[in-house]
Amino acid sequence: MSIITMPGIGGSDDAHWQSHWERATPAIRRFAPASWDEPDLDDWSAALDRAVADEPAILVAHSLSCLLAVRWAAANPARVAGLFLVATPDPDGPRFPTVAAAFAEDVDVRPSVPALLVTSEDDLYCSEARAARFATVWGVPRISIGRQGHVNSASGLGAWPEGRRLLTAFSAGVGTISGGPRSVVALPVD
Repeated sequence: MSIITMPGIGGSDDAHWQSHWERATPAIRRFAPASWDEPDLDDWSAALDRAVADEPAILVAHSLSCLLAVRWAAANPARVAGLFLVATPDPDGPRFPTVAAAFAEDVDVRPSVPALLVTSEDDLYCSEARAARFATVWGVPRISIGRQGHVNSASGLGAWPEGRRLLTAFSAGVGTISGGPRSVVALPVD
């Protein structure tokens, strides 16, 4: 089972927890659309298709990529082992980028793969109420990590060891849920 990181709009800079995790565990791969700053749904979907290839993957999505991950997993359930969704933005919120409007379509789906939604109480891109609605619509458990902003570099989380523990526990459960033993990538914890 592979792990694919999926940054949001603008990508994940060197200080972002996704970048820390990729450096700590070279087996983790980042999907690579043509542009992080001008997100195109078709391009990002094709990039995810290439990144996942033939082995079911856990998709570790942040921000805008959460909307893509849920939609893509619903269309490709055999290729997704699980969804680890962090700081999903509210497509109806005032801060949602207009350039990403296509990502807001068809996200009221229920993926048939194990998933976990990680939220922050003071995320400027998604209220707690909207995050709870995402969890209900998608049929996934939600964990609030307190007041951590948009759970990005500006949040000052660094390597975010608590998040790595969550992902390690989640990926171990995915191996069990998915019907038997699978190799699980354990992330080192500082």
